[in-house]
Amino acid sequence: MTAFHKPTLFWVLQAVGWTAYGLVRYLNGIVNGKELHYIYPTIAGTVAGFLLSLVMWSVYRGIRHKSPVLIVLVAIVMIVVLAPIYSVIEVVAYASFYEPEWLLKPWDYLTNTMFDAYILTGWTGLYFGISYYLLLQQQKEKALRAQSLAHQAQLKMLRYQLNPHFLFNTLNAISTLVLDDQGRTAGDMISRLSSFLRYTLVGEPTEKVPLKQELHVLGLYLDIEKVRFGDRLQIRMDVPEDAGRGLIPSLLLQPLVENAIKYAIAPSETGGAIEIAARREGDRLVIRLTDTGPGLAAVSHARESTSSGVGIANTRERLFQIYGERDLLRLENHQPRGLAVTITLPFETAAAEKIRGAA
Repeated sequence: MTAFHKPTLFWVLQAVGWTAYGLVRYLNGIVNGKELHYIYPTIAGTVAGFLLSLVMWSVYRGIRHKSPVLIVLVAIVMIVVLAPIYSVIEVVAYASFYEPEWLLKPWDYLTNTMFDAYILTGWTGLYFGISYYLLLQQQKEKALRAQSLAHQAQLKMLRYQLNPHFLFNTLNAISTLVLDDQGRTAGDMISRLSSFLRYTLVGEPTEKVPLKQELHVLGLYLDIEKVRFGDRLQIRMDVPEDAGRGLIPSLLLQPLVENAIKYAIAPSETGGAIEIAARREGDRLVIRLTDTGPGLAAVSHARESTSSGVGIANTRERLFQIYGERDLLRLENHQPRGLAVTITLPFETAAAEKIRGAA
């Protein structure tokens, strides 16, 4: 909401502002030798200013969205009309309550016109200044909300951009197991698939989870793939306890492992190995995923394909959307062969996240 559309805010500022004005004016009069009963014309003048400012407010709020030229012209007219009226009220109050012997001449009534014009001009400036400041804040909030919604939509798109081939291949594998009368294995595979899909669909796209939890869910995915590839798929994990407590975006590693299976395991008759290692380095969590595939050559080929290479680009963009940093993901050839993907994230824990959320 803009300034003075909130009734409470307007009336609080009105009351505080005019009370402060009356107090300063009274103290200034006392310092300059006025008697204590100078309080009466001061109160009358303050109340008059308060009421006249309400007249200005009723006009200004109807033109605040008009052109600047119109606003300036209306403000000038209001000040020119109301300043003499304000002066008349103040002079009459002063003569009535403080100097009743003062024989007023016609021009005496306009004695305070210039001063009162300054007061009304100041009130006008404050009104539009605060109004436009709060309007600007409102626009910023709307822009931030729109940006946040776009950010959430982008993350959801990236998070749910899982390769449908995985699901199709899994269902085909289950179908084969059923035809081969391996019902127990098929049922176990369905159970793991259900748990994995539930995790992918229920979690928030911006959610961060401990690395050890992510590895547990990744294990569900790998168990499904091991049914397909058997001994051709070798998995090794080296994640110390302290590194396992570090938070990472949920499902961050799955697309990378899927890429490794697609390019390092599936094309090879003998299969290959995938290793996931993590370590904490000061305030950073370093995760390294390596395979025994063709290395960067496969990545270059994937970039040229319209249906491949989503995993790495997906992960890189998610990291940027969440952390606002580039170069958090690095690719290099792994020796003696294969691809190494290194992810470097700020080290965060669940306790730190709760503290930051409560702050």
